[in-house]
Amino acid sequence: MQSFSDFLDTISSEFTPVVKGFDRHDYAAIDLSANNRDLLKLEVASSAAFSVYITEFLKNRGKEAAYGGYNELRTLYNRSELFNNTASNRNIHIGLDIWVPEGTEILAPLPSRIHSFQDNDHFGDYGPTIILEHEVTGRKFFTLYGHLSRQSLENLEIGQELQKGSSFATLGDRQENGDYAPHLHFQIMESLQGKAGDYPGVVQREELDFYLKNCPDPNLLLKI
Repeated sequence: MQSFSDFLDTISSEFTPVVKGFDRHDYAAIDLSANNRDLLKLEVASSAAFSVYITEFLKNRGKEAAYGGYNELRTLYNRSELFNNTASNRNIHIGLDIWVPEGTEILAPLPSRIHSFQDNDHFGDYGPTIILEHEVTGRKFFTLYGHLSRQSLENLEIGQELQKGSSFATLGDRQENGDYAPHLHFQIMESLQGKAGDYPGVVQREELDFYLKNCPDPNLLLKI
């Protein structure tokens, strides 16, 4: 059977937007890993300081949106007990982050149905989250959208169908999105392992092999 990564790569042949109002040429890749020395100067516990950093990063490059973060080791999660606690140290990011302003509309990249949703309202968590279910050539998989506005969860129905390119949510601000600079956490999962409304987006090294297979690089689909 074709690997899930190879399968994802065949679904799209060109740029597939997941946020409204930005073309492929608007994006700049950003490194938020432990190797980025600029982050040493930043108060990473402050979402306001991070917003300023993202704004300056884009201004200096003449771009409108930043993206990146798949399989990225990040120290910024040390600020939250959700990731850094006595049970585990989760610090490897396995989604794709797209850094755009709060209120930006989120688009379904493929025909979809609402699988589940909930407000993961712990400090440092996703905040409002929606999971979509997709089926392409008989193969089922899921996409997760984190750091949304609370308004995005209103009037949703499990099983609700969405067309490709339809707007179904907006990005939240740091008061509602888990205390982050505004961005979309976009992740693809072959299996949800029985979960609903939530799925790990940051994992520990001991589990990484499994998650890289179950959650391949989302840019295989988006092709930014």
